[in-house]
Amino acid sequence: MIVNRQNLSMAYTGFKATFQNAFDGAPVNYTQITTEVPSATSSEEYAWLGQTTRFREWIGDRVIQAIKQHGYTIKNKTWENTVGVPREAFEDDQYGIYTPLMAQLGQDSREHPDELVFALMKQGETEECYDGQPFFDTDHPVLAADGSETSVSNLTDGAETEWYLLDTSRAIRPFIYQNRKPYNFVMKDSEQDDNVFLKKEFLYGVDGRSNVGFGLWQLAHKAKVALTADNFNSVYAAMKSMKGDNGRPLNIRPNLLVVPPSLRAQALEVVKAERAANGATNINRDVVDVLDTSWLA
Repeated sequence: MIVNRQNLSMAYTGFKATFQNAFDGAPVNYTQITTEVPSATSSEEYAWLGQTTRFREWIGDRVIQAIKQHGYTIKNKTWENTVGVPREAFEDDQYGIYTPLMAQLGQDSREHPDELVFALMKQGETEECYDGQPFFDTDHPVLAADGSETSVSNLTDGAETEWYLLDTSRAIRPFIYQNRKPYNFVMKDSEQDDNVFLKKEFLYGVDGRSNVGFGLWQLAHKAKVALTADNFNSVYAAMKSMKGDNGRPLNIRPNLLVVPPSLRAQALEVVKAERAANGATNINRDVVDVLDTSWLA
């Protein structure tokens, strides 16, 4: 192959199409548990997190519901993934063997938000959310019906492999994926580029800007006890019974059980099997869906 601008452009077009096809076809899970927020600046502040609204009978003037300012900020980060193709591969008309590598770039780009979101989930006992407490914590501050401050937990402590119960049915979800710049496939393949002149290598890569953060802690519960029917029922009931400020029921609807691969079988037994271990009807069958992900392994 003659290494000229026309042929290099054709190669780039083919590589980019391969990248995009792999990107579009890669399955992901983060979309189930995150609210995706477009970003237009280097960071976004979520002052409204934690604020709930409630209807009242309209008697007299409207009552404006004050928004509590928490100042939770998510700063965007820049990400990149770059590979090189030797100049000789083009000269010898063998650059096609690098096509699977471009497909891998596409798959990696699509799955990167999964990697970020589930890594944050695993760090939820130490990383703070909007109320200044760790996202999974035993003493989130909440105002009781009488106006006094009380503590609410979304963490069941123990020594077993952790599992998570989430409510993903709302407009605001337990986690936030903040998208500043979508993943973009680019090249550096000019004969005048230093990488070509000095190293005989054409560069192809992906870059993007984004980050992840916590949404509402009330919509997620982490349990480090054995995944049994009794423990599942206890966590499920705790989430359904949770109240917000001033004793207002939050009407939480747990609908997704998230587990590492090691707990997949137990999860399916608890919420998908027709019969319990003792032969009785499984009352929890299909009450929630199951998501097992390698990112929690």
